[in-house]
Amino acid sequence: MLKVEELTYNYISHFCDFEKDLVLTNHFHSDWEADILIINEQGISHEIEIKFSRADFKNDFKKQYQNTQTKEKFLKHDKISCGDYPCNYFSFLIPQGMLEAQEIPENCGIIEFDHNPDSWQTTFYEIRKPQKIHGDPFWNFFDKDLMLKMMARNLYFKKLEIKGKFEELILPPKFSAKK
Repeated sequence: MLKVEELTYNYISHFCDFEKDLVLTNHFHSDWEADILIINEQGISHEIEIKFSRADFKNDFKKQYQNTQTKEKFLKHDKISCGDYPCNYFSFLIPQGMLEAQEIPENCGIIEFDHNPDSWQTTFYEIRKPQKIHGDPFWNFFDKDLMLKMMARNLYFKKLEIKGKFEELILPPKFSAKK
């Protein structure tokens, strides 16, 4: 069975320009999470949500989030459909034939994939382009410099974690690493 990490790698390898795009995977920011988040040079962003089953897809519409500043509770897809969402575009990446297009909200893009386990080839099909949620750059919603600093910090902590070096630090880190 194809793992989500392998699918993510295949997708971003095929469609992302790492010299021009900021590509984040499993990105948590403020009060939301993105499986794949692509931000181009102009700050236009596209969130891609990966779903492997109907149940997982249906549960995505029940996810409740809370705004960290206002404490307002909301459903992610209500925010997307009314244009009150940080990303410019939103798509689902799903196995070929898992859902009918009419089961997916019209504003969401649909990208289907077919994985051949014998050749280990994954093919992607854009079934429907996503509708623009809004025209504002991603950086109007988030501080770009702060976000890049946080990403660099997280990468450094991940490196320490992989090397098993956290325990060897004499002084405690200024920010605690999440495990």
